[in-house]
Amino acid sequence: MSDLLSIGASGVRAYQSAMTTVSENIANVGTTGYARRSTDLSEISAAESFRTRSVLSGQGVSINGISRAADPFRSAEVRSAQSDLSRTSTGVATLERIDSSLTDYQLSDRLTAFFAAAKSVAADPSATGPRAAMLESAQGVASAFAGSGRALDAAANEIDTHAKQSLDQLNQLTGALAKVNSSLGRTAADNSGHAQLLDERDRILESMSKITDISVDIDTAGRASVRGGGSAGPMLVQGDIASTVSYSRNATGAVSLAVSRLGTTSALTPTGGELAGIVDGAQRIAAASEQLDTIAKDFVDGINAVQAGGNDLSGNPGAAMFAMSGGASTMTMPMTDPGAIAAAGPSGGARDNSNVANLDAFRTSGNIENRITDLVTDNASALSGRRAVSDVQTAIKDKATAARDSVAGVNLDEEAVDLLRFQQAYQASSRVIQVARESLQSLLNIG
Repeated sequence: MSDLLSIGASGVRAYQSAMTTVSENIANVGTTGYARRSTDLSEISAAESFRTRSVLSGQGVSINGISRAADPFRSAEVRSAQSDLSRTSTGVATLERIDSSLTDYQLSDRLTAFFAAAKSVAADPSATGPRAAMLESAQGVASAFAGSGRALDAAANEIDTHAKQSLDQLNQLTGALAKVNSSLGRTAADNSGHAQLLDERDRILESMSKITDISVDIDTAGRASVRGGGSAGPMLVQGDIASTVSYSRNATGAVSLAVSRLGTTSALTPTGGELAGIVDGAQRIAAASEQLDTIAKDFVDGINAVQAGGNDLSGNPGAAMFAMSGGASTMTMPMTDPGAIAAAGPSGGARDNSNVANLDAFRTSGNIENRITDLVTDNASALSGRRAVSDVQTAIKDKATAARDSVAGVNLDEEAVDLLRFQQAYQASSRVIQVARESLQSLLNIG
């Protein structure tokens, strides 16, 4: 009877633990990063009596521990897909910012309007109305160049802010992973607490992969060693030691990422994640700013050169129409008097238009409008291509996530079946105990 009682008791304990695990799975069906768990059960092996050589019956069921459903290879695929998508998504956001900087101020349209207004002055150089319209359109051009330049400067500052926020998060994640590693080294495997730590480890690794591409090695205790920028990159986390990553950007848009660990500094060169997108984006913004500044300078120099080659309505030498102390963002139009437009040639009178006609020649030689159009079109083409890549990478990541979740995710239908099965087994084990007690009581009553 004692064997029957112990067998029944072992079943009650085992299936109570199994029901607890199933209940935990059901409760966390919506928890991000939760991996399904199961209670590992095994038979308590029968013993053989060496005195009588008779085989004794089994001793019930034992709990070996809590196992966690996870596939490290599929998790690695999710991290890789996440890094690729994050880089592309960051690049898309940057290209969209450049596009809005170049188009929101209608620079191309205002340039066209300015040259059209110059033709109106050439048609009637002594009239005040066309001159006033030309100055107004010139002011529009200066405002559009300056606005586009400032918008690109703001985009560069936003890149810096984004980078610092990403690095703050990355440094927090590396610190958190170091703590998880430390806890994993002190926690026995095959229990619920160990499974929770592994879930947290994988959540941290996936979050890190969004910021930069990482190479991960897992030891037998489940601790993760992480390198940034690929398997040959600097160590971000090893054991309970976390590195710190810093950021800087120079005037040409070149980004530098430095990893500091135990007094040693190494360069981080990300090929994936937000940081790789930031590196690309900073260079694209700098290139767009440089091109815009060059076009703006050529425009200012060309228009002012035409002005200097003629006389204004009062017969005075033409003064500069535009000014630019730095990049495109500094462009202004100091001219306020319509009569200051140098329409006439050096020896022409009020009705002479020989000099203002030179603006049409500069329009062709300077090619300002087409250069602005090319700048906008090239960026738009890159943006379209990057969006197409993003769509493909989104599908790849979704597929990788689904594959991982097919192993690690909680299926409520399966859990409901297991819950019912373990409940019945628990009740049956309880009945075994009850029968053993009743049988024992009967024997006592006979005695």
